[in-house]
Amino acid sequence: MSQKILVIGPSWVGDMVMSQSLYISLKQEHPEAELHVMAPAWCCALLERMPEVDKAVVMPLGHGDFKLTARFRLGRQLASEGYDWAIVQPNSLKSALIPLFAGIKKRTGWKGESRYGLLNDLRSNKRSFPLMVERYNALAYPKTQMIDSQSLPNLPWPSLAVDKKNQRLALSELSLDISRPVLSLCPGAEFGPSKRWPEQHYAEVAKHQIEQGKQVWIFGSAKDIPVAETIRHSLPSQLQAHCHILAGKTSLHQAIDLMALSTMVVSNDSGLMHIAAALQRPLVAVYGSTSPKYTPPLAERVAVVHTDIECRPCFKRECPLGHLKCLKDLAPQRVIKAINKLQERE
Repeated sequence: MSQKILVIGPSWVGDMVMSQSLYISLKQEHPEAELHVMAPAWCCALLERMPEVDKAVVMPLGHGDFKLTARFRLGRQLASEGYDWAIVQPNSLKSALIPLFAGIKKRTGWKGESRYGLLNDLRSNKRSFPLMVERYNALAYPKTQMIDSQSLPNLPWPSLAVDKKNQRLALSELSLDISRPVLSLCPGAEFGPSKRWPEQHYAEVAKHQIEQGKQVWIFGSAKDIPVAETIRHSLPSQLQAHCHILAGKTSLHQAIDLMALSTMVVSNDSGLMHIAAALQRPLVAVYGSTSPKYTPPLAERVAVVHTDIECRPCFKRECPLGHLKCLKDLAPQRVIKAINKLQERE
């Protein structure tokens, strides 16, 4: 009989992209298994682009909601699915409750918030796996084998599928064309301002690339519209026609398919950065308060740029010293130089 596996997935877009590595490994180890992933509704568009996932299960509770009674009811509803194995990716105590209430016999995850009893295949050597993607991937294998990152049999990179029909429709709907090569900019970061490279720096890069014959597409959520507009309005008026604001105008499905047309992407450390990497687009990744030593973009054609001031990485949402020098001191010319080097490798 084939196994039926339920994964409690992460809530952030970037983490969900990286979690595809786990799903690939699960299907390699258990090719006959049926894999279901529970995640917030906004992540389901990503799961639909992962061939390894047989079913996306919408998590109806918000990221910060505990709601014990609602979790119990949800667990009892899932009990009818007859899952053999649950893997819990988040570290929170509440994320381990639903598999317990669903009566799933084997429940795997990292110790996290002291989840003794909630998980019965508990892993405690997280620090032996420096990268988040390694920590995810280790959960696909028996505990006795997972000594450290060197014991991982493989580390598959995320690879999102592209819907060509949806891509053509999105181009038409947004009045876009690809007569000029596309530089995609991702200037937002849901995490906070300590990840956001200044708009003026992005505008300098956009100006340089448009003058080199490219066009610019600015991606992001509705929250990023003011930033996108600042970038566009900072350009000389004669260049603004080649800069298109897509922030707030696309679904996640459309963003994936349109970003796949990019000849280059420049992004903060964000969910869109990981999407660009999973689409194998040439990528310049800009890091501020965070570090590529924990959540690097998983692709070959990548240039990572950051400053080396002594206070970074601090991993704070806002600069605790109030100066944001880790981002402000990262000159646009460094990103332009990184773009040129990546283009030379094409």
